[in-house]
Amino acid sequence: MNIQVGDVVRLKKAHPCGGHEWEVLRVGADFRIKCLGCGHQVMIARRLLEKNIKEIKEKA
Repeated sequence: MNIQVGDVVRLKKAHPCGGHEWEVLRVGADFRIKCLGCGHQVMIARRLLEKNIKEIKEKA
């Protein structure tokens, strides 16, 4: 998958705050993503993120 910093990804499962969309802040073996609903940031393994992506909205 071609995911860049600044892209917004929609995941299959919602965050506890109810948000499905996350902004990519860092790419590599691990990703740092930020919930667009509440601003919570998490690190997640590339393999796990790619498995759970439903849609990618590329930055403008």
